[in-house]
Amino acid sequence: MGNRRRSRERALQVLFQWDIHGKAGDWLEDFWVQHPASEDVRSFAEQLVEGVITHKAELDKLIGAHATNWKVSRMPVVDRNILRAALYELLWIPDVPAKVTVNEAIELAKRFADDETKKFVNGILDQVLKSDPRLEEKRADGLAASVKRET
Repeated sequence: MGNRRRSRERALQVLFQWDIHGKAGDWLEDFWVQHPASEDVRSFAEQLVEGVITHKAELDKLIGAHATNWKVSRMPVVDRNILRAALYELLWIPDVPAKVTVNEAIELAKRFADDETKKFVNGILDQVLKSDPRLEEKRADGLAASVKRET
């Protein structure tokens, strides 16, 4: 398993705890003691966690706009935090290709949720990727990559 995948898993676990507790506290340091990680893994995980916390309102609004008949607050904790982390990565981490972000979010859903979550996460991320103007460059990169594979 790659470092970034480990980072995403750790970030999801931290975000799950944060979503339940509402703020960082002793549990966060306890988490890292119980789940030791390399500096690279911890650094990327913390970047995702801090990004999600900082942009939570915007991320939730975006999820809510694309999750027909769902309120973000009523979604399972795992589902909404997979979506939050993936959307943060799509929107604010330019060096990660969109396809990688979406695939990694689906892998998290497979590991920590169920088949329905996998489909739900894929559908929401696909809608946002296709419609959000901030993701135009990532859409173009993905299109260029698929054209290269076909030729």
